[in-house]
Amino acid sequence: MKLLALKLCNFRPFYGEHSLTLAKSDERNITVIHGNNGSGKTALLNAFTWALYEKFTAALASPEQLVNRRAIAEAKVDKPVPCWVEVSFEHDGKQYRVKRECRAYRKKDGSVEQAKSELMMQFVGDDGRWTFLPSSQMPEDVITRILPKSLHQYFFFDGERIENITRTDNRSEIAEATKKLLGVEVLDRAIKHLTTARKTLEEELEGIGDAETQSLLAQKRKLEQEAEQLQDRQLEIDQELEHQTTRRQQLRQKQLELTEVEGLQMQLNTLEEQEREIREKIQQSKKTLKRAISNRGYIVFLPKVATEFRSLIREREERGELPADIKQKFVQDLLDRQKCICGTELHEGSTACTSVKSWLERSGLSEVESATYRIEARVNELESQIDDFWQEVDREQASINHNKGTLERIQDDLEDIRDQLRHSPREDIRELQKRLDEVDAAIDRLTTEKGANQEKIANLELQAGRLGKQLKESRSNEKRQKLAVKRIEAAQEAIDRLKLVKENRDEVFRKQLEQQIEELYGQISFKAYLPRLSDRYELSLVEVAGKQDVLVGASTGENQILSLSFIGSVIERVRQWSKAGLVMGPDSSTFPVVMDSPFGNLDEIYRRQVARLVPLLANQLVVMASQTQWRGEVEQEMQPRIGREYVLTFNSPKSDCEEASIKRYGQVYPLVRQSPNEFEYTEILEVERQDG
Repeated sequence: MKLLALKLCNFRPFYGEHSLTLAKSDERNITVIHGNNGSGKTALLNAFTWALYEKFTAALASPEQLVNRRAIAEAKVDKPVPCWVEVSFEHDGKQYRVKRECRAYRKKDGSVEQAKSELMMQFVGDDGRWTFLPSSQMPEDVITRILPKSLHQYFFFDGERIENITRTDNRSEIAEATKKLLGVEVLDRAIKHLTTARKTLEEELEGIGDAETQSLLAQKRKLEQEAEQLQDRQLEIDQELEHQTTRRQQLRQKQLELTEVEGLQMQLNTLEEQEREIREKIQQSKKTLKRAISNRGYIVFLPKVATEFRSLIREREERGELPADIKQKFVQDLLDRQKCICGTELHEGSTACTSVKSWLERSGLSEVESATYRIEARVNELESQIDDFWQEVDREQASINHNKGTLERIQDDLEDIRDQLRHSPREDIRELQKRLDEVDAAIDRLTTEKGANQEKIANLELQAGRLGKQLKESRSNEKRQKLAVKRIEAAQEAIDRLKLVKENRDEVFRKQLEQQIEELYGQISFKAYLPRLSDRYELSLVEVAGKQDVLVGASTGENQILSLSFIGSVIERVRQWSKAGLVMGPDSSTFPVVMDSPFGNLDEIYRRQVARLVPLLANQLVVMASQTQWRGEVEQEMQPRIGREYVLTFNSPKSDCEEASIKRYGQVYPLVRQSPNEFEYTEILEVERQDG
């Protein structure tokens, strides 16, 4: 996706119609929008997200009030006031125009009624004309295929709040959305279609198969239906978890707004972060322990077997059943020449010939001897690893026990704080904590159910797989039945291979993404921290102490840098995969980044590094900044790549307003000025650039 233009009409502080043409060349890919705080930078950011996804950032106050107040005030009673945003962009060689519109009506009593928004999309057809999407296509679906809705906050974001990416509770959403950018849904669709085809074939087989086949199919179908029902329930649980998590965040925000519990709330936040980190450590130790037992656990049973094996070898050697390495070809050559190496004639039927022939029979055992000694060497090698195995088991188990003790203490402290809130003398504090307890209980219940369901699904799939093998091995002379079984087998094999391809692609991408994040973070940060990306796309910062990764408490600025590194790395990895032809579906190598106030929490060194690197990562960059954020090192680094500039002019109705301006290329542009009427509103002025 490459953004071409933005048009607005009566959207938030922007009265009337305004338009911005965005820089999009490779050499000059930055559009800068200057504006004071409160002038409409956040509204402009939300114009993009509202038009494309009907979503708003957390920083936007009163998102339900979209229509410009001046436009409403000037409108006649019950006459519609238009409010719309139009975003033009190109993707995969096609141009698109998305327009979202809502209307507001001023009622006689002074209230305002706002209608539901409508979304329209046009594209340039082969004839060069703008054409509306056919009725069979939804604009939302087209937009989501180009840039997933669940990933939009990583391309359109408030820079002062971007560090929240590292603490989001929707990790699975990040993972799934990232996979969509890779076109993995193509594999999902293929797996789904093949599964449907396999079921159809099984139904056919049930009609022509013998009694045994029909019974096996019925059992297998029952297991698969149970697994599908549980999968549907998992989706419901995910939705409910997302809802409960959002509720929890809202309630916690309300708690933060109560100054009486500010201190307790800070303690809660710290302890909850520690709880999360300890749980991750426990989970990681369990994974390591499981992997060690799965891969090497068998070696603890070797000593007894090895002793018996060596005893058996010695006995065979003593009896001469493991002779020296005599080659069959050598013995056969002697018999063919009818003469031994000692000179004795080997005539057929002679005692000497019979003796040599006995060596021919025994010479084949030389290969057994060689294999036996190789096995013995391998057994010795494995035995030497037993101590290392037990040390690893003991180490991880000790880590689990230690962290469980720490977790219990943290949970006790958390419960003490929550108990204080439950028994607060203020009713509103008690009520908030009560509601939080209910939400936490619901989240725990849903999480437990989800884990139990996953185990059930795995067990059902295992049983279904065994029945599938039985079907494959079922003896039948019926030609049609055999053919049907082969077709089912082929479909299942294709499904298994596609699932494996999907898993492998995800694992490779995640590892490459982690490496990219580490590289980018290292270019910006001067601290020796390393980013880590879990298999659930959880971001964290660690410090390497010996051979152990120790989680560090990152500052707001460090989390902001980590989040920017994540965004830049996603863009770069998907871009590289797309160029290499590894992305399935439309071209996904071009992404815009729209940032509001991205430098507020960074010091001078970090500001310079971010300003230098971000334009190189994003194909297109829109930056909204105040004068204080823009001056100095940010302007120095970005200036050579600026293609377009605009100024947001805020018209204040206050008679004593303090006017402000910005000077660009020798011309002065107002940032704040006195309104010519009683309304406050914002205008967009294009800067006349002097390149070169």
